[in-house]
Amino acid sequence: MSKTKTKYLELKLLVLALFLLQNLSCSGQEEAQYRIPVDPTPIIMSDWEVEDQMLYIEGQLCQHLRVIFQDSQGDLWFGTNVYDLMHYNGDSLRYLTERDGFSSGRMTGFAEDEDGALWIATSSGLNKYADGEFTVYTEENGLQNAEIWSMLRDQNGNLWIGHNEGLSRFDGTNFENITIPKPQVDEIEAIYSEHRITDIVTDRDGNLWLGTDGYGISKYDGQGFTHFTIADGLSGNNICDLMMDSQGNLWVGTFWNGLSKFDGKAFTNYTKDGLVSGVEVGAFYEDTSGDIWFGVENHGVYKFDGANFSHYDQEDGLDANILSIYRDREDRFWFGGWGGLFRFDDGRFESVTKEGPWGTK
Repeated sequence: MSKTKTKYLELKLLVLALFLLQNLSCSGQEEAQYRIPVDPTPIIMSDWEVEDQMLYIEGQLCQHLRVIFQDSQGDLWFGTNVYDLMHYNGDSLRYLTERDGFSSGRMTGFAEDEDGALWIATSSGLNKYADGEFTVYTEENGLQNAEIWSMLRDQNGNLWIGHNEGLSRFDGTNFENITIPKPQVDEIEAIYSEHRITDIVTDRDGNLWLGTDGYGISKYDGQGFTHFTIADGLSGNNICDLMMDSQGNLWVGTFWNGLSKFDGKAFTNYTKDGLVSGVEVGAFYEDTSGDIWFGVENHGVYKFDGANFSHYDQEDGLDANILSIYRDREDRFWFGGWGGLFRFDDGRFESVTKEGPWGTK
């Protein structure tokens, strides 16, 4: 059995064990109406009333938070793995579910257009939220594959969508599916699909940089593709996350081979050089000081100031595997992942519950 399938099986068994443990410990609470799913993966939060949410992590808003976004009105949006869409308007927290018309599923991206409509990428389609209503786009609307892993809105208003079958462009009306040629690699071990686009970022010239599942990085200039793989100095060909920083450097998080940076000429492999621990890297974020933040599975969070790495983990209040990092306009610093949502203030992480902390300090 491959290590990918083994990891998936272990995760399902863990989720089932935690679910049964929580049910046994809450057996006396007759008021809560919980349904036990036939398959505990995924567990859809919309199956339960919000007031009766059953979480494996006591007090948390959800146990698996993937993406964070602040819209032009200042509202915060939190995309979860399978616990629906969370919206905080500065006064109250609301869960938007299938009952509201949302497609639900794993959320992997947010974007806002010039009309204020919110676009949400999920594992079950592309959602548009405008005037309090959802519109969902799937294969029936021309999207090549509805299981979306990445999304970017470019300067022309186009949505670039990375999914299990590759790359699509959406102009608001029509989808254009783009074929990506494969570079030559010595060994293919796709985690999910060898056509999957795991992340999309853009550089100063408008070129797209695409993370792939086994074929390294592809650069698309609108006409053709340039590929970067292990043969070019990249640490690994299974890409987890990408970020283009303010200096034009491309930060690369891989699934099995740690952290790399590409300056346009050569790759620096920080994990291979022993400066960063752990192999699965993602959740890149550049703060106003130019410091680069990122999470490493089972190894907390790192900050790179251009010269040195600082490390944060359980000793600093962080008990989670971080998948998203976001600093909003009110200077609130949010961290989300497997373990829920956290605020970071004065060098410490604090778990966020329904009661907060929400406001600035």
